[in-house]
Amino acid sequence: MTKPISFDGQVAIVTGAGAGLGRAHARALAARGARVVVNDLGPGAQAVADEITASGGAAHASQASVTDPQAIAAMVAQALDDWGRIDILINNAGILRDKSFAKQTLDTLDAVIDVHLRGSWICTQAVWGIMRDQGYGRVLLTSSSSGIHGNFGQANYAAAKAAMIGLMNTLHIEGEKYGIRVNCLAPAALTAMTRDLLPADAARVLAPERVAPGALFLVSPEAPSKVILGAGAGGFSIIRVEETAGLHLGDAPSVDDVAAHWDDIRNQQPAAALPAAWAQTQNFVALARRRN
Repeated sequence: MTKPISFDGQVAIVTGAGAGLGRAHARALAARGARVVVNDLGPGAQAVADEITASGGAAHASQASVTDPQAIAAMVAQALDDWGRIDILINNAGILRDKSFAKQTLDTLDAVIDVHLRGSWICTQAVWGIMRDQGYGRVLLTSSSSGIHGNFGQANYAAAKAAMIGLMNTLHIEGEKYGIRVNCLAPAALTAMTRDLLPADAARVLAPERVAPGALFLVSPEAPSKVILGAGAGGFSIIRVEETAGLHLGDAPSVDDVAAHWDDIRNQQPAAALPAAWAQTQNFVALARRRN
């Protein structure tokens, strides 16, 4: 029998944890022994922290904005003062500003990028040095099927959520030798952000608590790294970014060559995930050398 996953002795920060997915993540971590910083704007953070402590867990609330580096630094410093370490960061805070692309403005883009991308960057950078020095860390970024597959009316949100994948890929490389593992969660759940977007029959099964087990695994001691996990309604999937081996079209290819060989380029099998950006460059160089 597999030993149950425990977070005893660990300290976790969960942003956007005053409701929805963040609340579910925070409560689930605390139930398995983690001490939790419940971060959110407004009274929700304190309410969730109170729920955790009333259940015998350890938590405190933070109303720091993820977009405010000084406030986040103070939140992290307080966690260190109280509990001496930080093992886990779940970047969950988010907002929506949905409109079709033709009606989007730079204000709606900036607002979403500020919370999702800049906020995740600020919070992760605030704990990165701590995790590096202690030789252990788990960072979870929240992506979305909108960023991976696209969704009408969410160009700003999709762009921010796709950025989580690029951030994960690089942080995985930079954190690997320090024992820091970085993953992405692409959740489907009924939250304040999605309540009006989901049909009633789907909403009934999309409780945030059915996503939280996937989030907990991705920040556990047994966690993989550089994984995009889809999660919703108790179901889980792996989402991959892969590249085919490539087709060399000569030393001076023309657009006509690309057009003529398009089906060959598009239908190549198999495809594989690449370990880093330079692997693509090296692959194309190798193709050219073999051709010559």
